[in-house]
Amino acid sequence: MRKSLCNRLFAILLLVPLPAWAQLVVVKNHQPKARIVCVDGQEVNQEAATLLNTFIERISGATLPVVENGSSRKGDIIIGETTTLATEDGFELDCHDDRLSIRTGGGRGAIYGVATLLEKYLGVSYYTLESYDLTKSGTIVLSAISHHETPAFRYRQTQSYGNEDPIYKQWFRLKEPKEIFAGNLWVHTFNRILPAAVYGKEHPEWYSLLNGKRQPGDHSQWCLTNEEVFEMACQKIDSIFKANPDMRTISVSQNDGNNTQCQCPACKAIDEYEGSPSGNLVRFMNKLATRFPDKEFSTLAYLYSMQPPKHTKPLKNVNIMLCDIDCRREVPLTDNASGQQFVKALTGWSAISDNIFIWDYCINFDNVVAPFPNFHILQKNLQLFKENHATMVFEQANGSLGTDFSELRAYMLAKLMWDPYQDSDSLMQAFLQGYYREAAPYLYQYQKLLQGALLASGIPLWIYDTPVSHKDGMLNANLRKLYNELFDQAEAAVATDSVRLRRVRIARLPLQYAELELARTNPGQDTEATHMLLNLFEQRTAEYQIPTLNERRNYPADYCRLYRERFLPTKTENKAALAPVTWINPPEEHYQEKARKALTDGLYGGTSYGESWVGWVGEDADFVIDLGQEQEISEIATDFLHHLGAWILLPKGGSYQVSTDGESYRDFGTFAFEEDRDIAVKFRWGRVVVSQPVRARYIKVHVDTLGNCPSWHYGVGYPAWFFLDEIIVR
Repeated sequence: MRKSLCNRLFAILLLVPLPAWAQLVVVKNHQPKARIVCVDGQEVNQEAATLLNTFIERISGATLPVVENGSSRKGDIIIGETTTLATEDGFELDCHDDRLSIRTGGGRGAIYGVATLLEKYLGVSYYTLESYDLTKSGTIVLSAISHHETPAFRYRQTQSYGNEDPIYKQWFRLKEPKEIFAGNLWVHTFNRILPAAVYGKEHPEWYSLLNGKRQPGDHSQWCLTNEEVFEMACQKIDSIFKANPDMRTISVSQNDGNNTQCQCPACKAIDEYEGSPSGNLVRFMNKLATRFPDKEFSTLAYLYSMQPPKHTKPLKNVNIMLCDIDCRREVPLTDNASGQQFVKALTGWSAISDNIFIWDYCINFDNVVAPFPNFHILQKNLQLFKENHATMVFEQANGSLGTDFSELRAYMLAKLMWDPYQDSDSLMQAFLQGYYREAAPYLYQYQKLLQGALLASGIPLWIYDTPVSHKDGMLNANLRKLYNELFDQAEAAVATDSVRLRRVRIARLPLQYAELELARTNPGQDTEATHMLLNLFEQRTAEYQIPTLNERRNYPADYCRLYRERFLPTKTENKAALAPVTWINPPEEHYQEKARKALTDGLYGGTSYGESWVGWVGEDADFVIDLGQEQEISEIATDFLHHLGAWILLPKGGSYQVSTDGESYRDFGTFAFEEDRDIAVKFRWGRVVVSQPVRARYIKVHVDTLGNCPSWHYGVGYPAWFFLDEIIVR
């Protein structure tokens, strides 16, 4: 806090009337005194001049004249000279002898030099979408400056709704795939280059052999040892580069999905020799890199291809995009078992390549509007990447509005991608103080308490998490009470500031969502209090236009409607409540302990499959429910989950049979599901209603598995899951 205050006071000093030690008068009494001289007509220098003038005008009301390709003189700000002190995107600021030079190492160094000048020397702070602070003054004076910076990574990408603001992207030195990847082909491109819908019927041999069968499909991989695949890929790639003559990089990378690599004898032999399916990929990329030596080929080291090959090394123009998707996030990657597997892969790749692109995952994709206290690991992970030869980084943080502290996370990631050796806690405090003002101390304390509670609990944090996993840890009742007290204080501190009150209330939405998710798992919940919280959550998400609750496009309004229908229904009798279950064909082993109660406990599963749902993979489900005594029955329904991203598909259908003695059964009815390719998470009922009630004590439930995932799905060629939860009998 003290450092931030000192910086702001220093900036103010630079805006007061001309002192004796000043080097350059930029504006005096609201009148321009300096010129901006662009040394050439390059667009990047013009953008830098525009950015500088934008804030000169916002500070002082004056606009500096801009001279293109002119000679400089005293009193000028010169943009675009070259410097040997910085690499691409780096810059040097040199202010002496009544002139300022913003020199560049190439790339966008001139723009980033201007942003640093504004931030470090003119007191401008930028936070997120069109959100910034500055001190207005009619006079702007610069003293002597000698400063240069070089980025830690040559490519830096994050996610933030602030990207809608062109200044945000310039300020935080961010790039986008379309700027360097030809045709915007940058990940999961096999099917875009050789679409199975076009070539699969005539050439099934071009695609993965899985479980003894060629599996052409949207998510199938290539048979990388097939020479026809290589030659056709070369033709397509050549045409893409010709259509994008200014681009030199393209991604030729596996489709999304795990363990879907080709298992034909030739491919399998290479995988076994190399000790990883990445060997086949790297061999293929090396052939492309040799065919197109002036181009760069990026490929994924993702899921099944994460570990490096034992023998083949990538050529210099082969870029390895290494992904840490399966790692837990409560501690740095070096400190838990899942992270250590990634670190093993990273050190292996760094031993054979200096051209590594890291894809790091920084948010809970199943519940983006939920607490995700990972700020304490961001810096250490980026330092790990830097120290292992990574030159490019994508920090995927799903920064849509309403995502847990998305503005703060995007700010810190952008700053740390440029220099991962800054003090991350100072970055957090600087942002909180600037963006939330008087509410900052309470939000800082909230983050620190949340972080400490997570670490003390020993419960993992991962990118498909649910708040329910943390109900006895960082989200236990006592801690939630304290968190809410802090948010009450934060709201009170900015009660008269409508802009910052809105920001605090958006920051509170993840806690409110977590409370709703926990309430639905509590049989003794205060229904009236839950109704009030749900109404408030619905009101706030609508008022602030929060777009989604997860990466599967589940909208807040739909969530609130379904919550009322599903978790706060009108109380109706369920004759199967707490009824015991006897397995004929039990669920997958991991779910059997949970399944003893989950199907009849009256608590419905949510959008995360890991908490209340019971799963089968590639097999039918068969079990019997004992109602305890003979009763009249007119309706039986089973609750199913649709979650394509987790390989959870609706089954074909199923049937119910009933019995009075548990030995002789008769048909009650069947249900069926149509194929659903929608990525949104959904709940579907397998329901049968009869016109005339029947008497029964025992109900036999049968569910028909879909078998293998279809060709259009990520898991093509592998068994599909189905998940069910509550059994309703009326």
